[in-house]
Amino acid sequence: MAVSRQHHSATNSFGMQSQSGMVELATFYVGEALCGMDILKVQEINKLMEMTQVPQAPDYVMGILNLRGQIVTIIDLSKKLGLPQIQINENSRNIIVNSDNEYIGLLVSRIGDVVDADWQKVEPPPANIGGVQGNFFKGVFKMEDRLIGILDADKVLAEEI
Repeated sequence: MAVSRQHHSATNSFGMQSQSGMVELATFYVGEALCGMDILKVQEINKLMEMTQVPQAPDYVMGILNLRGQIVTIIDLSKKLGLPQIQINENSRNIIVNSDNEYIGLLVSRIGDVVDADWQKVEPPPANIGGVQGNFFKGVFKMEDRLIGILDADKVLAEEI
């Protein structure tokens, strides 16, 4: 199925940048919170958990790992969002994103589905989404049976190391 990737920006009545068009969201869970991000931000998803700890790094930095010759900083997304630390298990994954030509891994509890979302149906994020820092989200997409907090990966990574 072809998805229109056209985006038009404007500022809506909520004072947030609104976009129109469709976006494919890669969804994932941070604890029990369902989140998503534009799939075009995702370089890959892996389950490598053998990290080297970084002395004096912020508490949300789990460590670094070598991914085919690239050094990747791994962030516990849960801690970054103000939630309890993720308990690593067989479902845990690293979502690798490229930020300013640096690879960053976002450690998540588990991976969800790819969801087609219409930007016109995205509502502004509340200040606090179930205990999560709302300023790290672009908005909330309502599905029939659940809500997806759309993560603003650039904001999460802007305050990086």
